Amino acid sequence: MLSVQSLFQSIPVINLLGNEQSVASLCFDSRKAKEGSLFFAIKGTQVDGHQFLPQVYEQGCKTWVVEQIPTEIPSDVTCVQVADSNEALALAAAEFYGHPSKSLKLVGITGTNGKTTSVTLLFELFRKLGHRCGLISTVQNKIQDRVIPATHTTPDSLSLQELLKEMKDEGCTHVFMEVSSHAVVQKRIFAVEFHGAIFSNITRDHLDFHETFDAYIAAKKGFFDALTSKAFALTNVDDKRGMVMLQNTKAKKYSYGLLNAADFKAKIISNGIAGLQLDINGHQVHAQLIGTFNAYNLLAIYSTAVIMGEDPMEVLIQLSSLKTAPGRFEQMAGKQHKMAIVDYAHTPDALENVLKTIQAIRNKHQQIITVIGCGGNRDAGKRPIMAALAAKYSDAFVLTSDNPRKENPELILDQMEAGLSQEEKAKMNRIVDRKAGIFYAIHQLAQAGDIILVAGKGHETYQEIQGVKYDFDDKQVIREAFEALN
Repeated sequence: MLSVQSLFQSIPVINLLGNEQSVASLCFDSRKAKEGSLFFAIKGTQVDGHQFLPQVYEQGCKTWVVEQIPTEIPSDVTCVQVADSNEALALAAAEFYGHPSKSLKLVGITGTNGKTTSVTLLFELFRKLGHRCGLISTVQNKIQDRVIPATHTTPDSLSLQELLKEMKDEGCTHVFMEVSSHAVVQKRIFAVEFHGAIFSNITRDHLDFHETFDAYIAAKKGFFDALTSKAFALTNVDDKRGMVMLQNTKAKKYSYGLLNAADFKAKIISNGIAGLQLDINGHQVHAQLIGTFNAYNLLAIYSTAVIMGEDPMEVLIQLSSLKTAPGRFEQMAGKQHKMAIVDYAHTPDALENVLKTIQAIRNKHQQIITVIGCGGNRDAGKRPIMAALAAKYSDAFVLTSDNPRKENPELILDQMEAGLSQEEKAKMNRIVDRKAGIFYAIHQLAQAGDIILVAGKGHETYQEIQGVKYDFDDKQVIREAFEALN
């Protein structure tokens, strides 16, 4: 238990009203506020936490952090006014949990595509190299073999500090985490000390939140700008904005790439259904992963391991045994020699990368059948682009629902279809029910030996419709469809 005064030693305070009180817990969810809690009133995108101050008081919570002091404050309440409640929460959480990141080699990766695969590969690689590791990812959080369900790409600042402390207490020395652009803007990683940062790439995404592509780039760059001189910064030199990420960082700078001069360089020798054969800094290695995008992922984790002092030859040996993350170019074999590939691709760049990879590894007799949708209440501008890419690289495709959320799924498909020419529409099948769409692709469109790409949801085990999450797993539906084949 800490005092308000001790928690706010390093936090700029505008005003403090009331008496000193002890703090047993921190919270920003009004439902969790209770006696002994310090409640942070945060202005969110949907609701303003200040409106719940009367509620938390009724629940016994009498210590508040606010940006705006309420007109009426009960006499037994301590009220701390700050300029930014998100920032104050991050700083207080770090203090409350004893700054666990300072005791960990914490590496964050940011970028539009490749984050989940890269952090998962790093987690598995460093475990094979003998380290005790933690993982913080879109799919799941892990402490060694113990799985902790994930709700966001990057947890909120309070959950993150709690999770890092748990990892530290359980003996982890290395932690690998995804860092989303939302997390940077919302200061979820504020007061977290990173040992290193990796930039994968940047393409159109999350414009519903950032509004402009420049703002999205600035959010990613903000992660690198905040690094200390003790950290390292590793960037993809082949991405045209890769070097931008390093412009203002104090960290030690490194680069990796397949096309341009870099500190860590790779060349693809072969790329097929059996995997990748790579030349990395003059040494050949075979990997089980497929595709140019995975060559970048593998090169990034090799570079990271070497920067962090691991033996280069031992790293190469272990690379060959690594498998892809769940829902990332995950292959499933079925009857009639049909193959399904499940991938989380939900951006134009990711979808194009996956489809180009399938084009490169298929034989001349195999058709590509794509099942694709777009999420509701997200960037609508990418919808016609996604449909056009499915048409360009597929022999036939199904437009279907992803997570419609609170939008009408038929209207989402209308917007996707608007990106198609009359000739492209001849290859289109429009089936709003996702399960029916997957079954149709496997049973009606695919011939013996064909490849069916089911894109957009990957690892997810739910479908969100009108605010309700229903059980839905693309892989399970594919299994059922395969089983129903003659």
